Amino acid sequence: MDKRKNINNWKRHRIQALWALLTNSYLLGFIQGKIYKGRLKNLCVPGLNCYSCPGAVASCPIGAMQSVIGNWNFKFAFYIAGFLIFIGALVGRFACGWLCPFGLIQDLLNKIPFPKKIKTFRGDKLLRKLKYIILAIFVIILPMFLVDILGQGAPYFCKLICPAGTLEGGLPLVLLNKSMHSALGWLYTWKNTILIITVLLSIIIYRPFCKYICPLGAIYSVFNPISVFRYRIDKEACINCGKCANVCEMQIDPVKNVNHPECIHCGACKKACPVKAIN
Repeated sequence: MDKRKNINNWKRHRIQALWALLTNSYLLGFIQGKIYKGRLKNLCVPGLNCYSCPGAVASCPIGAMQSVIGNWNFKFAFYIAGFLIFIGALVGRFACGWLCPFGLIQDLLNKIPFPKKIKTFRGDKLLRKLKYIILAIFVIILPMFLVDILGQGAPYFCKLICPAGTLEGGLPLVLLNKSMHSALGWLYTWKNTILIITVLLSIIIYRPFCKYICPLGAIYSVFNPISVFRYRIDKEACINCGKCANVCEMQIDPVKNVNHPECIHCGACKKACPVKAIN
């Protein structure tokens, strides 16, 4: 069973890696230490991919939403909202499991051996609600009401929390631009502290950022039960062996709720089912 699970995971990781390379293919940015600002940057990608990454050729929908949500007359805000609804309605959190670069990083970190991995803990279910609070406050409320004279809000989630932005954008830009070193302050230290904590937790806990923090995952999770791409379980074929629940890294029981909001459509439950009841 573990062998089949590992084969499925590596297949998924290859697709994640390929997508990460495609969406961060501006190699000149890593050489020059500059951000790509071409026309493709007006487009969004389904996963969490930092706008400030030197190699990024498109925008993160969460970062883009924060930048324009303060001005509802700005058409780009409707484009981003429509994009998120379209991706969510089409595939739900499939984008989290198969396309998000930061999801891949967490997956690989969790493969690092550790004496005792933590699958769940007291307060785990309650803590998973935190990402919805972060979505409401840092992505919607603050950028909507704390705006500049042009009616544009600051990307507060990116600025104060997002470890993906620190890893993909902050660190490379600072390393490639010596002129930035003198401008570093408490915020840079704070963001790196969050990144270090996220990296350490990812070794012990499977995808802690996705489970507890990510506002993009919070948006897509709402669409999981109704998305076009979703799992279906044959109740008559199911023998209630519990194997699907045992292999789920997100601690979901597919028999009870096969399209749970926390499901990232990794396919582990489908592979584990001995009677092929999950399709």
